[in-house]
Amino acid sequence: MKYKILYISMLLLINFCATAKQQTFVLKSPDQQLTITINTGDRLCYSVCHNGTTILADSPIAMTLENGTVLGKDMKKVKASRREVRQSLKAAFYKRSVINDDFNEIVLTVAKRCKVIFRAYNEGVAYRFLTEMSEDIIVKSEMVNFNFDKDYQVRIPYVNTREENIDNIENQCFNSFENVYTPTSLSKMAGNRLVFLPCLVELDDGKKLVITEADLEDYPGMMLRNANGVHALCSYHAPYPKTEEQGGYNNLQYLVTSREDYIARTKGIRAFPWRCLIISERDADLADSDMVYQLAAPSRVGDSSWIKPGKVAWDWWNAWGLRNTDFEPGVNDATYEYYIDFASRYGIEYVILDEGWAVNKQADLFQVVPEIHLSHLVDYAKTRNVGLVLWAGYAAMEKDMEKVCRHYSNMGIRGFKVDFMDRDDQKMVNFYYRMAETAARYHLFVDFHGAYKPTGMNRTYPNVLNVEGVFGLEQVKWNNDCDLVTYETLLPFIRMVAGPMDFTQGAMKNASQTHFKADYSAPMSQGTRCRQLAEYVVFEAPFSMLCDSPSNYMEEEECTQLIARLPTTWDETVVLDGKAGEYVVVARKKDFRWYIGAITNWTERDLVLDLTPLKGGAKSGRIFRDGPKANENAQDYISETTQVMGNQVKVHLAKGGGMLLIW
Repeated sequence: MKYKILYISMLLLINFCATAKQQTFVLKSPDQQLTITINTGDRLCYSVCHNGTTILADSPIAMTLENGTVLGKDMKKVKASRREVRQSLKAAFYKRSVINDDFNEIVLTVAKRCKVIFRAYNEGVAYRFLTEMSEDIIVKSEMVNFNFDKDYQVRIPYVNTREENIDNIENQCFNSFENVYTPTSLSKMAGNRLVFLPCLVELDDGKKLVITEADLEDYPGMMLRNANGVHALCSYHAPYPKTEEQGGYNNLQYLVTSREDYIARTKGIRAFPWRCLIISERDADLADSDMVYQLAAPSRVGDSSWIKPGKVAWDWWNAWGLRNTDFEPGVNDATYEYYIDFASRYGIEYVILDEGWAVNKQADLFQVVPEIHLSHLVDYAKTRNVGLVLWAGYAAMEKDMEKVCRHYSNMGIRGFKVDFMDRDDQKMVNFYYRMAETAARYHLFVDFHGAYKPTGMNRTYPNVLNVEGVFGLEQVKWNNDCDLVTYETLLPFIRMVAGPMDFTQGAMKNASQTHFKADYSAPMSQGTRCRQLAEYVVFEAPFSMLCDSPSNYMEEEECTQLIARLPTTWDETVVLDGKAGEYVVVARKKDFRWYIGAITNWTERDLVLDLTPLKGGAKSGRIFRDGPKANENAQDYISETTQVMGNQVKVHLAKGGGMLLIW
């Protein structure tokens, strides 16, 4: 008996010692609705609760270094410091000019050379590791777990990959970050498929969670998977490229042929990326988040007055489809002079020379096709107050970045659209930062295509005006099976939470669900004309394409004049209403005028817009709405003056429809 008592006493003592070593820290959001509970001891875990709803169950996090150190393990004698921040941030070329940056923060010092920071905002939570090691470090792996208490529904974008790579996770790291959202449950996710960010989790009580990351620098991007069929998501980071060979699309890519057994080699004194959980009770609030921008590093561009956002006439989507010309349209001086004249006529700021101006498959931006004389076109555009932008493949830019930027800046080129990166390993992430920094030194702006999602670089380098990382309108050129209309009603609540996106709207040939067909050389959009107009307000894009042909635009004078006059950056944004996958209503203010855009899925619906939050006060506005035949003839629309009675406007949206109100 005495041995049994002694055994129990020893167990109690062991349990007491273990408990004594474990510490619990609680951090609340400024409005006290969000609670982060952090437990330390043998491992570092955290959980998140929002006003009684479990957002995240206890989830371990850690980072393993090559020397065997595991950050987040054996956390004894943790010291904590706290601060409350209530400030305003001035934002450049963004959806609002001033951001309320309010958060509470706790910094846990694990040892002399490691810290973990947690932040609680009213709209979500974030954490990051910091190291203070004098020597460089190699990160073998990082564990980012998102454990849930139930088998929730998710909207996830799987990486697009070849069939032979389905069971090879490492090979899935080469992808374009373009796919629609698959609706499924956590337990039914394909365990052999990677998911890129952002993604959406549908929680209890109508609440939703978007998972993404911010301030991604000198580190690989995070993807997610569910390898075990449990109610959890876990991170995956592309291993560092060991060997590469030039190839891929038109020889414009570097393909990874082997990888190291680690994910990053980096400085020992640094902050690692923020892992972000953006939470909302209303879908509309989710679409209005600023967290990624807030968490990004401040601007490194001193004078940004030379950066001029705006709209751009685009050649590639419409296949240089000019009509009734006395020259053969294509990649030649006459065609681009025509585009420049069109842009000048309507006050469109830029014309882009997309793929074709440089000799194909050479990956050399100094080999210009003989039909193009860039200096002449720059001078021609300058006399018409239009700037020129050049498309560039990744391999060509990587090979001669400094020389290319210096040469074309001196010539008078205003920016680059850089394409076909299709990776987010550490080496590729570093390319983004070098590209942004080099371009800024030569007063060039950047539009990243073939790109991973935004992570706040538009704050750090405001000359990065736009990012693709979206299943955009280009898909209708070749994909008969895509459902862009439904996808577009999800974008504001998932992809756009991360930042601006180059969706490339603006089609003048529009088709209903039954009449749509893919056409590479004469493409059409899905949904109505007013949907295309509304997307210039609904979608955030400081550098915004006019995708269609000047010939089509000049036959639609009213719509073209409207698009040309719409702003691309805003003083204020309010998401008035919306439900992910169904509809959204976004209001944006520039100077003293509100622009309100709405789009719906394939369900026609009647909406009553409550404009009270906008504090406008006008009695009327100009509305562009779906016409009575828009369900069958998607190009049917009406523009008229509408009365605002008691700050309310009633609108009807056709199937795949839209509305734009200028108030």
